[in-house]
Amino acid sequence: MKTRCTILTVFGLVLAAGADGATPLRGLVYDDANGNGRRDEGEAGIPGVGVSNGRAIVTTDAQGAYALEIEGDAVIFVVKPRDWSPPRDDRNRWRFYYVHRPGGSPAYKFPGVEPTGPLPASLDFALRRSPEPDRFKMLLLGDTQPRDAREVAFIARDIVADLVGTDAALGVALGDNTFDQHHLAPDLTALLATVGCTWHYVAGNHDLNYDSPTDEGANESFLRHYGPPYYAFNYGPVHFVVLENIHWHPAEGEKKAHYTSGLDPAQLEFLRNDLATVPKDRLVVLLMHIPLNELAQKAEVLKLLSDFPHTLSVAGHTHTIENLFFGEKDGWPRPEPHHHLIAGATCGSWWTGAPDELGIPHTTMADGAPNGWFVATFDGPRYSLAFRPARRPADHQMNVYVPEVVSAPQLAETEVVVNVFAGSSRSTVTLAVDDAPPVTLERFTGQDPAFLALKELEKGDKPPPGRKLPNSVKTSHLWRGTLPADLKPGTRVLTIATTDMFGQTFTARQFVRVE
Repeated sequence: MKTRCTILTVFGLVLAAGADGATPLRGLVYDDANGNGRRDEGEAGIPGVGVSNGRAIVTTDAQGAYALEIEGDAVIFVVKPRDWSPPRDDRNRWRFYYVHRPGGSPAYKFPGVEPTGPLPASLDFALRRSPEPDRFKMLLLGDTQPRDAREVAFIARDIVADLVGTDAALGVALGDNTFDQHHLAPDLTALLATVGCTWHYVAGNHDLNYDSPTDEGANESFLRHYGPPYYAFNYGPVHFVVLENIHWHPAEGEKKAHYTSGLDPAQLEFLRNDLATVPKDRLVVLLMHIPLNELAQKAEVLKLLSDFPHTLSVAGHTHTIENLFFGEKDGWPRPEPHHHLIAGATCGSWWTGAPDELGIPHTTMADGAPNGWFVATFDGPRYSLAFRPARRPADHQMNVYVPEVVSAPQLAETEVVVNVFAGSSRSTVTLAVDDAPPVTLERFTGQDPAFLALKELEKGDKPPPGRKLPNSVKTSHLWRGTLPADLKPGTRVLTIATTDMFGQTFTARQFVRVE
């Protein structure tokens, strides 16, 4: 959200000067005991709740009242406290915000917000008591990105069918929610609502209004369909911040329109103000679209996070899986690096590749990983992450590449390559042949052999059906080793085991015939 408001007063905490012509705003955050979404007699205000307009954060007083002053368009939202829940709409999204667009959004190809008229005399927010556990799960879906109704159906059959009835409390779609086709947003949100958890949506570059003449106005359709592009909330003992890190550059002269990754000054100020209210022993999780290493303000964001010993950040965008660890060379001062997950893509490689027997493209990502999603498990200040491949067993975590037949003289020169989809520099991978002791494999950066083979097939006289895959990219979640030179003739069993940074161990088996 590129906010267009100027904060003048921070009620109860900070008093700041503002511009002439500002509009005072007052309201209440109250205990909606009967859950009807309106304040009834006897429903008390809730003290100590944060309320923001995208730049400053105020806290409600002992009666649950707050006061802000704004200028121009704004989005006012509550920073949800632990053990309180806002009302949910029919798409399983919290209604914790108010959009102030007196004249409505500009007339774009894809519409934004209808005119809201003047601010209400009292802008009140309902919350209801809802105890939250210390341990809970969150679904992390990178780039759903359908371009038409057919691809929405792919998401339903390939992903959502396995998510319905999940025990996760929350779900996050990490941006590029549709592929420029914002009219598909209602279909997507209705589909994800069937999963059952509460959903949050991050803004991606393909969610922008490309006909906006300004960066400030490029999220109007997103605001219409998904809600504020940035905000913060608490669930259980974890503090989450949803960021909008796309900076839109409209066409100027001969320079084409394009985007870069950055936070505008208002959002950066909001992040600073928000984190100042969070106890230092909390786990802080940032959710964004473009990976943190591409962010213009990476150093400043890391500096803000470094006040907290427990942190995590998650992104999508690249349609690959990667675990990054920011350390001293990145300006991170703590001995334990900051972990940043790039969570791959629900749509894989944009639904490319040959369709399977059900008509769904295999859509293997350019790093050789299948499409899928992550499950984050939070437990107090600790977390763990698990990749879940689409329509495959949960323990399908790697592919193993080795020739099916090897002659005995070639054993010592025959390489075994393993692609551990969510592997990282903190993973270990071992190879055992038959009953021999396991040996540790070497991690390296390269290209997935099977994906390269698929690309070669596309060059033939009879290429596979379906849209062509993207070009292969280098990945660091590969391991390699060679076969033992003394294997006896016959069919040998290769057992590959990997253990990740969370202590989760997975195994796979492959077979080679020695002649």
